[in-house]
Amino acid sequence: MPAATTAFLQGLLLLGSYFPKWGNAVPLRRADDCPGYKASNVVRGENSITADLTLAGAACNLYSPDLTDLKFLAEWQTDSRLHVMIFDKDEQVYQIPDFVVPRPGGSVSSDSSLLDVSVGEEPFWFTVTRKSNDEVLFSTKGSNIVFETQYLRLRTSLPDNPSIYGLGEHTDSLRLPTSNYVRTMWGRDAGAVPLKTNLYGTHPVYFEQRADSGLSHGVLMLNSNGMDVKINNDNGQYLEYNTIGGVADLYFMAGPLPFDVAREYSEITKKAAMMPYWGLGFHQCRFGYESIGEVAAVVANYSAAGIPLETMWTDIDYMDKYKVFTLGERFPLNEVRNLVNNLHSSNQHYIVMVDPAVAAQDYPSYNRGVEAGAFVKNSAGDPWKGQVWPGTTAFPDWFAPNTQGYWDNEFATFFDKDTGVDIDALWIDMNEPSSFCDFPCDQNKASSAASSNIPEITNRQSGGDKKGIPDRDLLFPKYEIKNEAGGLSNKTAQTDLVHSGGWTEYDTHNLYGTMMSEASHNSMLKRRPDKRPMVITRSTFVGAGSYVGHWLGDNVSAWDQYLTSIRHLLQFVSFFQVPMAGADVCGFLNDVTEDLCARWTVLGAFYPFYRNHNVAGARSQEAYRWDSVTAAAKKAIDLRYRLLDYMYTAMHRQTVDGTPMLAPLWMHYPKDANTYAIETQFFYGPSLMVNPVTQEGSSSVSFYVPGGVWYDLFTRRAVQGAGATITYSNVPTTDIPVLVHGGSIVPLRTESANTTRALRDKPFELLVAPESDGTASGSLYLDDGESLEQSGTSEIKFTLSGSTLTAEGTFGFPTVLQIKSVTILGSGDAQSFELNKSFDGSWSVDVGSLKKL
Repeated sequence: MPAATTAFLQGLLLLGSYFPKWGNAVPLRRADDCPGYKASNVVRGENSITADLTLAGAACNLYSPDLTDLKFLAEWQTDSRLHVMIFDKDEQVYQIPDFVVPRPGGSVSSDSSLLDVSVGEEPFWFTVTRKSNDEVLFSTKGSNIVFETQYLRLRTSLPDNPSIYGLGEHTDSLRLPTSNYVRTMWGRDAGAVPLKTNLYGTHPVYFEQRADSGLSHGVLMLNSNGMDVKINNDNGQYLEYNTIGGVADLYFMAGPLPFDVAREYSEITKKAAMMPYWGLGFHQCRFGYESIGEVAAVVANYSAAGIPLETMWTDIDYMDKYKVFTLGERFPLNEVRNLVNNLHSSNQHYIVMVDPAVAAQDYPSYNRGVEAGAFVKNSAGDPWKGQVWPGTTAFPDWFAPNTQGYWDNEFATFFDKDTGVDIDALWIDMNEPSSFCDFPCDQNKASSAASSNIPEITNRQSGGDKKGIPDRDLLFPKYEIKNEAGGLSNKTAQTDLVHSGGWTEYDTHNLYGTMMSEASHNSMLKRRPDKRPMVITRSTFVGAGSYVGHWLGDNVSAWDQYLTSIRHLLQFVSFFQVPMAGADVCGFLNDVTEDLCARWTVLGAFYPFYRNHNVAGARSQEAYRWDSVTAAAKKAIDLRYRLLDYMYTAMHRQTVDGTPMLAPLWMHYPKDANTYAIETQFFYGPSLMVNPVTQEGSSSVSFYVPGGVWYDLFTRRAVQGAGATITYSNVPTTDIPVLVHGGSIVPLRTESANTTRALRDKPFELLVAPESDGTASGSLYLDDGESLEQSGTSEIKFTLSGSTLTAEGTFGFPTVLQIKSVTILGSGDAQSFELNKSFDGSWSVDVGSLKKL
């Protein structure tokens, strides 16, 4: 056979294996038939259990060679957190580097823990139980563990019809399906954020709410390899991890309440980054603003329409042929700087996008990157090249020692305050990383196949350095995860690439976006060392929230996505500790209708990150384009800004102790099973329940009201909660039903403003919504809104008991503002009183003695 024909057929075979697959090739044997392991040398100490694990029979070699000898470790780190690991004896199997995801420490006696661990020896299994009621939270009993060089199977049994949340990123139901469901973890460029597919980020953590006990717990599988998490009930209810590498690195969070689980998870991920006050304002962007003049016109149009615009954004249109760190001819530097200066003089802000892919062309940013050794290299030692917006591109290697310095320098030069584009915050995109071509994609055409890389990897990986066992197939693992893009290397960086230090893209793909996030956060901080950086990213991993916020990707202007945005949002804020999150208001792809845009503009006012954004070529959708949307935006932003300090206080609390600033209803009502599947209502901060209209063309909405005392935020009249569904009719497109939970005190500004800077000069009022016993409480956090290190802050708790209203706490933030009035809600009309109290110290007052307004 001619050599050319042979090469052609080999190429077909290679590419054929990269066509999308809708299931895994069925091996000759099943995972259930594999021998599992037996435990020996089981030692239970005061704060840990250790054991040696040995393959219990003939090797299964289901998808790759079995590992014969493993280690088991269970360690009680806090009274509510248990860490369990199963790893290879020689510690060659890849583990996430600690400098990427720092591990929590700690050690406590098992006696003081809320959790216990039991270990079976032959066959080996382990079970995690809750001591207070002997509830089994996680058990591998009855299912053998499979641990191979490129496949790990770990299954836990579950109660029937479990309530499980998390395992993102996805747009599926908030309460996950329990039959024949697969959640794939492999970051990809997922336009239109479709259901039942892997999306941009990877968060292998789940919260489980038990109906029988009313108690909650959480489980994190800290593994960055591609994986399928299967939830099924074909042989009893179970959840099963199927990974293509790495170890079982599990963290169990005992709760027992849902918010306890969230706070415990925040101790693992590191606390979320606090955003600047102005970042909570209203933002406008579009892919398709083709000149700086068009951008300036949008700013002017918002002003003329009387709609507050806090921040103007520019997509990649500003670049010279989409090359990062450049300006195109329609965005001359002097005009860009004029626009930015005008925005700043009006106390507004400006943000642009930066992608990771750097055009492989003869221009300064690429040349400096090559000189610094900052790009991912192929086996020939040249920058590996993919295809992104500017064409052929190289990708920063975040593992390389000089990449942070390279990134810092590009930011310092291009975004220089005096000579460059003086942005206030940053948007990063395409960082899964995304590449437009299918495998093979290296534009150098230099080989980077697994066989070429293996000798280099082997030399780096002798000695238990946790960087990956050699001689693996890094392109075509036999277990095929359900990656919507098909093969692992389709539409992304090739998985056999080796990063600086010896880590492979195969193992670290899911870390790329978060490593870029950290580097970009650092570069922004270096530009303005005294200011909180605000960076909004697309791809995320465990712990990303400590550096960045997240917009929910390239959604569609459709009613179903208006609704799925809520559950998508709640994943990040409530479960993944990424509080600064939000969807593109009015949708990114396709044309939006006027009615949908109005409704979405109102709903978006309750996202932490509030931005209107759409794609080039679609119908323009700025809020001033329709009278009805203009009216909706004005009313929604007015309410949002008056509540901004309430939201800012909730965000601050999440960054301090992990309490989510938004939450689904079940987290507040864990003993009310009616709330478990609700995904179109949510709590905004601790006190407000948001209930949007859910159907196209409708002006009514039916929603569930848990038992207790409630008040309508707008009519300020009581709504008796009875654990039942109620209906609001005649809800115009400018409105959204919002209920105030009884027992709450909500601080508000007395009026709104055109910018958040002007808003900070407005006085406050208190809205008091008493519980049935007449008590209420709430809090307010004050600081300067932007400094990384605050010179003084105030944290004030307000309480009502009987007729006595009290403020106490710390009062370190200097302000001349006052609380002008207090409004008490009740069974009849609300009553307002003149208050005129300052923020310079504690006070207490009898409401009955105050002057009525």
